[in-house]
Amino acid sequence: MKVTELLTVETVNLNLKSTKKEDVLDEMAQVLYDAGKLNDLKDYRAAIAKRESESTTGIGEGIAIPHAKTAAVKVPSIAFGRSVEGLDYASLDGKPAHLFFMIAATEGANQTHLQTLSKLSTYLIQPDFREQLFKAETPEDIIRVFEEKEEAEEAEKKAAEEAAKEPKKEEPIDPDAVRILAVTACPTGIAHTYIAADSLKAKAKDMGYDIKVQTNGSTGIQNHLTPEDIKHAKGIIVAADTKVDLEPFKGKPVLQVPVTAGIRNPEGLINQIVKEEAPIYNGDGAKSENKESSSGSKQNPFYKHLMNGVSHMLPFVVGGGILIAISFLFGINSSDPSSLQYNPFAAALHMIGADNAIFLMVPILAGFIAYSIAERPGLMPGMVGGMMAVHSGAGFLGGLIAGFLAGYVVVLIKKAFANLPQALAGLKPVLIFPVLGVLITGLIMYVVNSPIRWIMNALTDWLQSLGTGNLVLLGMILGAMTVIDMGGPINKAAFTFGIAMIDAHFYYAQAAIMAGGMVAPLGMGIATTFFKNKFTKQQRDTGLTAYVLGATFVTEGAIPFAAADPLRVIVSSVIGAAVTGGLALFFKIGLQAPHGGIFVAFFVNGNPFLYILSIIIGALITGFVYGAWKKPIEQA
Repeated sequence: MKVTELLTVETVNLNLKSTKKEDVLDEMAQVLYDAGKLNDLKDYRAAIAKRESESTTGIGEGIAIPHAKTAAVKVPSIAFGRSVEGLDYASLDGKPAHLFFMIAATEGANQTHLQTLSKLSTYLIQPDFREQLFKAETPEDIIRVFEEKEEAEEAEKKAAEEAAKEPKKEEPIDPDAVRILAVTACPTGIAHTYIAADSLKAKAKDMGYDIKVQTNGSTGIQNHLTPEDIKHAKGIIVAADTKVDLEPFKGKPVLQVPVTAGIRNPEGLINQIVKEEAPIYNGDGAKSENKESSSGSKQNPFYKHLMNGVSHMLPFVVGGGILIAISFLFGINSSDPSSLQYNPFAAALHMIGADNAIFLMVPILAGFIAYSIAERPGLMPGMVGGMMAVHSGAGFLGGLIAGFLAGYVVVLIKKAFANLPQALAGLKPVLIFPVLGVLITGLIMYVVNSPIRWIMNALTDWLQSLGTGNLVLLGMILGAMTVIDMGGPINKAAFTFGIAMIDAHFYYAQAAIMAGGMVAPLGMGIATTFFKNKFTKQQRDTGLTAYVLGATFVTEGAIPFAAADPLRVIVSSVIGAAVTGGLALFFKIGLQAPHGGIFVAFFVNGNPFLYILSIIIGALITGFVYGAWKKPIEQA
């Protein structure tokens, strides 16, 4: 089936009016619905939104390919839209998107349909083809561009088939040739899977390397990697956001990255394989480095494992913390049956939030740190170690130690039993790993919990004893940390510290952190509002979005501005956030909810209006400092 059987004149819109991502998705979906391609517009749009929540479909180079496979689709179709001005689509390269291909696949779509949809991505990776789409003047021109491309492809296919009929002498495999393998896969298996594959193949060809890419798409596995391929491979790149069977690659260098890395950084991935910087895959999720990787070649493992624990822990802290904060609206002692303020509903909220959700915070943190290190066998020892930390009073710090301890204990146990006879291998996951893992982790935590508890108590006592001046300084430091790298490691370090202090019942820190983290995007919104002549229309639109992101404590909302003008944006944001953090602690504001932005401002311990005032003052400072400092558009 040809692309032009799915893309028709009725589903082409060369003059999109939308200037925002959500609006363009609505507009494109409406095109499909008006052309009679959908059963239900609302359900299809919801399926598109669900796919976008998993990762952006803005693949870069000015292209976005939103897609969904759902029963809401009546006929497998493609809609094409073009925006001359372009719009912020949160694309992988951070640049505006101009060309939009919305793919609608039915739940029962056969392989022919899905292969045709996948073929689209192979065309779009070619710059000359994209240029033709930019220059097309009518919907008919768009269809003609695809027809000519498919005709040329068909001619090449026939020529290749004729050449294949001629007998060829089998050439021996050159043992010195650099042969690279790759596997690509994305959640829906329609777009990113094939775009990443084509990106890797194109870059390998430019670099002079032989590559074979297996695609795990909606049509099934294509270009399957054989044992012979794996035997002679230099290494394997696994660019996937879904589960990929790695056991066939045991003993080979395997580089595991998100599917977007295959699109954005194919050269870097190929170089890591060629330079032998990829870790050896040893099976059962265990890896060991055969050579030291360069410092910039991979994420810091400590940070990666910590963030895995924090990300899984966060829903427990947010949900539990907000419920506790709401309970305080009925009175600070409203959950205490012996108090005159007692309220049954407030007591229920407090019980759910404190005795259950927050209680699980540290075990979940420890368990998923261990899971990140040792995969499934590390989860149970990590959670038990975290629970021991809770019961002993070692708290958050004890949970951190338990998570890393359990993870690496299980890794050592795996190595110790790596040569167990095959007949006994089944005992490892059900007996050996859980029993030895929890035993060793538990015994060590039993010994170290007491000194950890002493350290935590000493830290908490010291923080509680700080006078107003030192509290203000602490607030300024924490506020500045939240914006200096816009959601990066320093921001996450401050946020993790704030959660640890909530666990230790020191609530001032998180108040400064959340207030400071709201300042940068709010300040960018203010700058675009009061200094309109210094920003493009697209930047002003992004500024409106920044208001919403800032109000909900999403510091990353300032990233589009920081990427374009890093020095001015970061300096302005640090100044404003430091002032906000300092003011919040000067007013003695505490916060038990670690997230929620403006929506939890009235649940603070202290005066909520002074807390909001602190945020407004810092945001105004950031907005006006940046707005005054930024050069007009023509001078920027």
